Amino acid sequence: MSQTRPLVDTLKQELRKQRVTYKQVSEVLDLSETSVKRLFSEAAFSLKRLEKICELLHLDISDLVHLMEKNIELTTQLTLAQEKDLVSDTKLLLMALLLMNKLRFSEVLETYEISETEGIQLLARLDRMKMIELQPGNRVKLMISQNFKWIPNGPIQRFFEDKVQLEFLNSSFNEPGEFRVFVSGMISRNANVEIIKKIQHLAEEMNDMNLASESLPLEQRFGTSLMLAIRPWEINVFQELRRSRDRRVFR
Repeated sequence: MSQTRPLVDTLKQELRKQRVTYKQVSEVLDLSETSVKRLFSEAAFSLKRLEKICELLHLDISDLVHLMEKNIELTTQLTLAQEKDLVSDTKLLLMALLLMNKLRFSEVLETYEISETEGIQLLARLDRMKMIELQPGNRVKLMISQNFKWIPNGPIQRFFEDKVQLEFLNSSFNEPGEFRVFVSGMISRNANVEIIKKIQHLAEEMNDMNLASESLPLEQRFGTSLMLAIRPWEINVFQELRRSRDRRVFR
């Protein structure tokens, strides 16, 4: 899925909004005004040049992406009914998750027991949910925002908690590519906050690696799950041995 053109269109809108001319852009990029116009026409910006234009507009690239998403009305969350619909149909949920992980429709059909006719019907349903835009030739454009989230404690989260989570943990984690670590200790609230930040950073790094792997052939990519968790918690059998209830509250 390419979002280059919508991103460049958003950049042009912001230039007009801030009354920044191509001449000013050409000075920042050290290019001729004609070359700048060609860059916009061909949507052929390098990341470095895009960053320089964003600096001129006092924007981060993430700000520009956010503006683009607002313009094209990307889906940030499904309705309760839509999540129930996904959970009730295994093939529909599978198709949604695989497309969200940037597999092509043809790759899904090659890998899973889904006929082309059935697959097209699934795409049409996801299109109605506004998770994708079904394009000619059964091509798919994702229509979900970068900050897309499932409903807290909704059907999808409960599905993962009730089924996926238990199955995921039912492993010795000794096979190639597997790893598990469990650490416990008595730490401060500040230390708890710092660890949560590190976990969030690791999750962001995995998302970046997922994006970087999209260009690789499917046979070189593996469905991979990462789960890290932290909570102020004591196992029940230990709690039951306490002489008196621990009345401390973690807030």
